[in-house]
Amino acid sequence: MDNDPKPDPNCLFCKIVSGEVPASFVYRDEDVIVIDDINPVAPQHRLVITTKHWPNAARFAGSADPAVVARFFSTGAQLGREQWEQGDRLVINTGPAGGQTVDHVHMHVISGRQMTWPPG
Repeated sequence: MDNDPKPDPNCLFCKIVSGEVPASFVYRDEDVIVIDDINPVAPQHRLVITTKHWPNAARFAGSADPAVVARFFSTGAQLGREQWEQGDRLVINTGPAGGQTVDHVHMHVISGRQMTWPPG
């Protein structure tokens, strides 16, 4: 299990975690940060980001410490419950075809409006 990946010097989220790129943190602990999405698709749209550089959800879920994986998902679920009592959507895009634009695992927590299906 490779649970100590190194930061990627070219990764936007690694730069946010390190403080090189400023961000307003909604939440931060040793394993995850939460920030507002800069391109929101709903009234509430936040990102849960791992503090260590995992390039995608498959690598993260398959190699990270299970307690860290659990914290990542529980943070997203709790945030969703807090944002809007009527419901939320948790989204993890993986790979280019899946819509992943930053190669660092992160979860979108989207709420504040009625979601449609299929998502797009």
